[in-house]
Amino acid sequence: MTSDQETLTGKQARYLRGLGHDLKPLLQVGKAGITESFIRQVSAALETHELIKVKLIKSAPDNVREAGEKLSTRVPCRIAQTIGKTLLLYRQREEDPRIVLPS
Repeated sequence: MTSDQETLTGKQARYLRGLGHDLKPLLQVGKAGITESFIRQVSAALETHELIKVKLIKSAPDNVREAGEKLSTRVPCRIAQTIGKTLLLYRQREEDPRIVLPS
């Protein structure tokens, strides 16, 4: 798999949490759950922004951990943080990455 599937170090996760602190959720998982269409939307948003928040509404069929597992394997991306019903997702852009993780 790509380097996106590697686990973030504590330092990298803290760095991404700092960058994501003021972000508003870009996408919401609704009652339909995580569909192929939603996965395409998350992938496109990550290619544009590299770091996004995804919120689960109350009627979403998955809990935040299940949704995170599905998204991290199917998109693929890395989970920088989960807070309540919100996921902070990261994937480095293939061309011209803006976010450089600390080593």
